[in-house]
Amino acid sequence: MLEHTDSSQHNTETWTAKEWVKVLSKYRQPSALRSSYELAITFGPFLLLWSLGWWSLSVSYWLTLAISVCNAGFLLRLFCIQHDCGHGAFFDNRTLSDWVGRVIGVLTLTPYDVWRRSHSIHHASSGNLGRRGMGDVHTLTVAEYSALTPLNRFIYRLYRHPVVLFGLGPGYLFLLQNRLPLGHTGARYWISAMSTNAAIFAGLSIIIYFGGLMPILLIFLPTTLLAATAGVWLFYVQHQFETTHWETEENWQLHDAALKGSSHYVLPSLLQWISANIGIHHVHHLYSRIPFYRLPEVLRDHAVLADGNRMTIRESLGNARLHLWDENSKRLLSFAQFRAL
Repeated sequence: MLEHTDSSQHNTETWTAKEWVKVLSKYRQPSALRSSYELAITFGPFLLLWSLGWWSLSVSYWLTLAISVCNAGFLLRLFCIQHDCGHGAFFDNRTLSDWVGRVIGVLTLTPYDVWRRSHSIHHASSGNLGRRGMGDVHTLTVAEYSALTPLNRFIYRLYRHPVVLFGLGPGYLFLLQNRLPLGHTGARYWISAMSTNAAIFAGLSIIIYFGGLMPILLIFLPTTLLAATAGVWLFYVQHQFETTHWETEENWQLHDAALKGSSHYVLPSLLQWISANIGIHHVHHLYSRIPFYRLPEVLRDHAVLADGNRMTIRESLGNARLHLWDENSKRLLSFAQFRAL
């Protein structure tokens, strides 16, 4: 529950997470003009920087790498727009949203229909201990970890290590795992994966034909891997924090889990723009049909939401050491805290 203190608007009443859904519904309407503008100012610079990076190969490889680092931000933003398309929040026309998402999915190496299904499962089960394993960061409870063999404990600790999660993991996820519709059955998902793969292969083949390997090594790979790492980090801190929310199947409630189990990642203005306000994740999870450019509007109108689950960049760094959910204290613990239990 969240308490409102503005008596002129809310009469100091306390609203449940489910009641907040009704309040947030008035922000769900996208603007076709605004969405088109956001797409243009993201896709346009992305193509421009790609072209500039290609030109700079004849000047300096270090300059090319610097341009690729900058372009990773625009690729990340494209993924966030694809994310809004998947929720039907970018355009009123669902068909248009889906095809914009599919085209962007070639650039982000993410089969759109496969990802949309996985992500919908994530939204429908986030914080549910009985429905882990699809579209989330694998998290064990203290009891589950205690029952593991030494070898399986080592494997889990290896998986949760920052070098794996944020170093090797993003490249594996976007370059390899996304190539197959793992966990999904049905022709639709295979078509999505294989058609995206075909478009990626065609694009890379054209690049290699005209430019050789250097555009791949100094533009495509650095841009993709940096954007992927930033995206994985954002997803991690949005749900992996000390006071996050996990419940057993019988006690789990969708709206409570959305509001209490998602963070409000407070970022500098530039990073907030690059990440398309995805740091306002508690509001997004509570009402995913709100376009990303209207999320700040929600916080301006409802200050109590701006204070919920706030996390700064400095505070978020400590989350990388939290790995086990303690059902007794309702806290995410580090391995050191587990040993002290």
